[in-house]
Amino acid sequence: MVNKINFFTLFLFLISNYCVAQNNTFVPDDNFEQALIDLGYDSGPLDDFVPTANINIVPELDVSKLNITDLTGIQDFTVLSILNCSDNNLLSLDISSNLNLTELYCNNNMLSSLNVSALDALKILWFDFNQIANINVVNNTNLISLTCGNNLLTSLDISQNLGLTVLVCDNNQIPNLDVTQHSNLNTLIARNNLLTSIDVTQNPNITFFDVGLNQISSLDVSNNLNLRVLLCFNNLLTSLDVTKNILLSDLSCEFNQLTQLDMSNNKTLINLDCSDNNLCWLDIKNSTTESVVDFEFNPNLSCVVVDDASIDYINWRPHPYSSFVSDLDDCSNFVPVDTLANFIGKSYTLPALNNGNYFTQSGGNGTRLKAGDVITSSQTIFIYNETICDSNETNFTVTITNEDYFIPKYFTPNNDGKHDYWNVIDNNNSVNNIVIYNRYGKLLKFLLPTSKGWDGTLNGKLLPVDSYWYKIVLNNKAILTGYFTLKR
Repeated sequence: MVNKINFFTLFLFLISNYCVAQNNTFVPDDNFEQALIDLGYDSGPLDDFVPTANINIVPELDVSKLNITDLTGIQDFTVLSILNCSDNNLLSLDISSNLNLTELYCNNNMLSSLNVSALDALKILWFDFNQIANINVVNNTNLISLTCGNNLLTSLDISQNLGLTVLVCDNNQIPNLDVTQHSNLNTLIARNNLLTSIDVTQNPNITFFDVGLNQISSLDVSNNLNLRVLLCFNNLLTSLDVTKNILLSDLSCEFNQLTQLDMSNNKTLINLDCSDNNLCWLDIKNSTTESVVDFEFNPNLSCVVVDDASIDYINWRPHPYSSFVSDLDDCSNFVPVDTLANFIGKSYTLPALNNGNYFTQSGGNGTRLKAGDVITSSQTIFIYNETICDSNETNFTVTITNEDYFIPKYFTPNNDGKHDYWNVIDNNNSVNNIVIYNRYGKLLKFLLPTSKGWDGTLNGKLLPVDSYWYKIVLNNKAILTGYFTLKR
């Protein structure tokens, strides 16, 4: 009789457990179960079971930041559309039964794999900061947002995800990324991968583009007219044209090999970092004097073009900086080159130069002359100096004459340092004084032969272009007269 009673008791126990199992979902992780209790899907206490009827109708579930290590039981959330299990300690995640998922957030876990191939309704998939080496999203043709940064990916096939608007795959080991079919893409972050090139000419809607810390040698953003932020630092770029990106507010292109950068069309610029390049010139003449700009560590950069060269740009680096100009053509002025005065005499010996070399033609052409050469024929001699970025030159004239004195036929008083004064060259100290008149005989200037000469003014006022007359009185009382021309 006792055995029959024991058997009957065991039978009731098994039937009871069977019924419980049929009506409840096994949830072994206490933190997961406690989260479901807190959300009202279980009444407690912790017993590893949650009523299935309470969870199989739940459309959204947020169990992030709860130190969950096991999400067993998630399979019974059969109508679940949105799942956020980010910032936990998950080693695995089986969501193969959650076929209604449209959004999955599982960032900051310890996942080494993730299978989403059955989730053809998925629109948003975020699994940044895991240890996933491979992901197959070929079946997820409805994806519009994919973020998979800080994993171990060595490839990423998004050829079937043509609706993507957001793609974030930074800090992986991806060598190639094809986005040429993704015309809706507006955010692309592929920083710190192994990219040597990327084609974004077919992505007109991109506003945020980050490919810093790669090995890209050329980048064409001429078709990305909506671009606001461009981060391409630490690459191998030798040129970058952003003249068509008139909406650009932030550009970070430091640590490349750029030799020139034209920002004159970027009138919405807020931040620019082009430090650590090989810039020869930088044009920031774009009416954005309040921008934050860094162009330090460009050893060949001799000048920067700005709207107002007199402003102290306190938000710019380096600071202070003294070589601001208002026009790009003025940059050549910062290449040092020696200047010599015109010479008139019987012969001229070229002096040693500190900056530049002598040439018989402009631009470093013609015959190269050297210090110590004796010039015995009248000519213009050019002093030309060239740096890695620019060049500059001056010139002076050597007039060879055997006469005791030389009377110039014209002068050009325009303050360019050449022929700015008219005076007689007295080689043998034979001139006593010089008097200059206008064509009507009015006295304009009295000169001694040792004076600098006449600058073409009368009482501080510029005199017009015209012919003017001279009277030269020699020490032997002889008088020479003639005229010369004032040109401007």
